[in-house]
Amino acid sequence: MFERISINPKIYHGQACIKGTRIPVHQIIQMLANGDTIEELLEEYPSIKHRDILACLEYAVITIS
Repeated sequence: MFERISINPKIYHGQACIKGTRIPVHQIIQMLANGDTIEELLEEYPSIKHRDILACLEYAVITIS
């Protein structure tokens, strides 16, 4: 379902992360909630793509529903 999100008990204590990174979904969501823009996140984390941020948002919406 989430090709850009991974959950691995050996990476970041099993929390949902952007696949291929150790960047947790909750961190991206929190930064957006605090007013950071997608462009700022892409500058802060050059290893992620725009679609990774959108996948974090989708994951958050689905898991809280």
